[in-house]
This record gives sequence, structure tokens and C-alpha cells, in this order.
Amino acid sequence: VISGGSLLLQLVLVVIGDADTLLTRLIRLVSFFTVESNLIVTVVAFTLARDPGRDGRGWRVVRLAGVLGIAITGVVYVTVLRGLVELSPAGRVADIGLHYLTPALVVVGWLLYGPRPRVDLPSIGLALVFPVAWLGYTLVRGEVVDAYPYPFVDVIANGYPTVLLNCLLVTLLFLAVAALALFVDRRMAPAPRPGG
Repeated sequence: VISGGSLLLQLVLVVIGDADTLLTRLIRLVSFFTVESNLIVTVVAFTLARDPGRDGRGWRVVRLAGVLGIAITGVVYVTVLRGLVELSPAGRVADIGLHYLTPALVVVGWLLYGPRPRVDLPSIGLALVFPVAWLGYTLVRGEVVDAYPYPFVDVIANGYPTVLLNCLLVTLLFLAVAALALFVDRRMAPAPRPGG
């Protein structure tokens, strides 16, 4: 609910904004990894609310991609991006929901409710397709429109060597969080299955 509400508030702020065209603003909005990872966890949360026992290889990958993506969103925002943009009061509310509350609640929810065991190496590999695809899209789009959603991937300001190093560091962070998820998933007791 927090993620969905924060996304909706952010969408309203983009729609009522006056810079560029509405289409340009909307494309810019959905080009942020933060928005994409929040969209994934929102869809996952609403799906689980309707069908708590949902399972299957594809579902496990989507759910893991959401957990990993939102965890990285929180870590990168707090350590690298926080405070770089001055926000309106409403923008600050959306910011707190998207970058602080949702990452914390999703990770805690995954730890408490699992279900476990669900993380394995093939799922991790497939879940990492999401951030790799986002990075490819971001770099190609940036070349076309001369704009990047985050300073650490801004080729214009930093050049490719620095951006690639930054991306390597974020990739290592993703792999570390994925390894931690695998470790936790194997070490913690199986979470109870809904209705079981």
C-alpha cells in the first residue's frame, strides 16, 4: 500500500509538473530504477494479497527481483543519492515512501514471511536480468536524449570509464545482497505457507 500510494503521489506530481511535455515527464518517471523496483514490489504485494500461496519458477524470479531491486534502491539512495534534489513537501512524502519505507518493509516482510526456501542460483541469475536490462536501457536512452536518471550513470558528466566503474560497484552490491538472500533463505526455518 505504501509503495502504491507513493507511486501514485509521484505520478500526480509528474502530471501536474510544468517542465517538458507530459509524455517526456512520464517516460522520465518510469526510467528511474526506484520507480521500476517499486512497481515490481507493488504488483507482487497486491498479487500476494489476493493469492498468498502463489508459487512457480517465474513467480519466484519476479518476487526475488523485487526484493533485490528494492533493497538496492534503499541502500543506493541512502548512501549516494539522498539530498541531491530539493523536494517539495509532497515530493518529500513520496521520497520517504519510495526510498525508505518500501525498501525496509519489503525486506522485513520477506524475512518474516518468506516463503522459504525459494532462493536458488538460477533464480538469482534470472532476477539480475532486471537491473542489467535497466542499465542497458538507461545507457542507450541517455545517449539518445542526453539525460540520465542518476548522477552515477551520467556519461555526459562522468565519462564511460567512471560510469562503468560505478556500475561495477552497484553490480557487486547486487551480488552481495543476492548472496545474502541465498544464505538467509537456506539458513532460516521455512516460513509457514499461507493457509497451511
